[in-house]
Amino acid sequence: MLRGRGFMSQKLPENIIPVGVVDWDRRLFDELIPLPEGTSYNSYLIEGSKKTVLIDTVDPSKVDEFLGNLRETGLKHIDYVVANHAEQDHSGSLPALIEEYPDIKVVASQKCKGILSDLLHLRDDDFKVVQDADTLSLGDRTLEFIEAPWVHWPETILTYVREEGVLFSCDLFGSHLAQDGLYVEDECRSADAAKRYYAEIMMPFRGLIKKHMQRLKDYEIKVIATSHGPIYDKPEFILNLYENWVSDDVEQHVLIPYVSMHGSIRESVEYFMERLAEEKVKATPFNLTVTDIGRLAEALVDASTVVFATPTVLFGPHPKVAYAAYLANILNPKTKYVSIINSYGWGGQCVEILGEFTKKLDAELIDPVEFKGKPDKRDFMKIDKLVENIISKHKTGE
Repeated sequence: MLRGRGFMSQKLPENIIPVGVVDWDRRLFDELIPLPEGTSYNSYLIEGSKKTVLIDTVDPSKVDEFLGNLRETGLKHIDYVVANHAEQDHSGSLPALIEEYPDIKVVASQKCKGILSDLLHLRDDDFKVVQDADTLSLGDRTLEFIEAPWVHWPETILTYVREEGVLFSCDLFGSHLAQDGLYVEDECRSADAAKRYYAEIMMPFRGLIKKHMQRLKDYEIKVIATSHGPIYDKPEFILNLYENWVSDDVEQHVLIPYVSMHGSIRESVEYFMERLAEEKVKATPFNLTVTDIGRLAEALVDASTVVFATPTVLFGPHPKVAYAAYLANILNPKTKYVSIINSYGWGGQCVEILGEFTKKLDAELIDPVEFKGKPDKRDFMKIDKLVENIISKHKTGE
């Protein structure tokens, strides 16, 4: 049995062997993204009648398990390793792999070759460079390479096995989800993990993903084998989810990322929530002092409206609210409306600063609510007006 996962008893098309590793304990990715359910680094060995190829490697922290998995296959020679993506969780074990199999060639796009050379100091003669739509024959199998830039780096390619209809999709359609099984086991759990992954990694490139998905309709895809998370033996499951996420459709849903230092913002958010509930408007608060920021990112995928609520710290927003606004800005969701609730003591520039932080969002700013100190009756009336404006915008935006 392969170490790290009971792979050998699980089936892919004949002579496609999973040799990746599950990382049950990893809780942070890129020192940025929370991983509440771990992750996996998926790698696949394809034995053709004449040539053998490996699809991707694993994070260097798991290189020993990875090489152990390869040794357990009994193969003494591997002709190629396809580097779909240069990021180290995919490529970081390449130096050790080349040392173990000195004759192996790294199949990569020209851009990927350049990045791998910078990151791993590989030699020119380690590479076989391929372009979009190039093929590689393994004898009884043919690999086709599909350039898919910006999912989520500029050098990314996908690899398609024509005879079996298997798409090795790299990070596209992936999820950070550690599990024993090779395939999707719980659709609800997998959909949630995939949506979170899309939000944190893929959402900034929504427009490009639309184009890539349109192109993939020309291929007969029977299996989607990702680089992270479970494999999709029913590809329409994840394809349908992505079609919705990359569309321009939004849900009439108000997200409220907030911090309250001395209770004034909490009181205003609670009133705001009550008024939205009375009007049957879906709303979700995110207390940023305790929120898993990945959950906020996931909610941003299809919510129509975001209202940032913050006290003034020195002259600007609370740093956690500033970070949430910056995050929304770089993730670039399809949010249509933004507003701000701000409490201040003697002045400040919260509205101006948060406006700058969210400039990239193609969203309309609804008149913010600002008040001094603890909210009073007049301030609650301003929140009433904000609720009215949101409802009006939701109706006209339908």
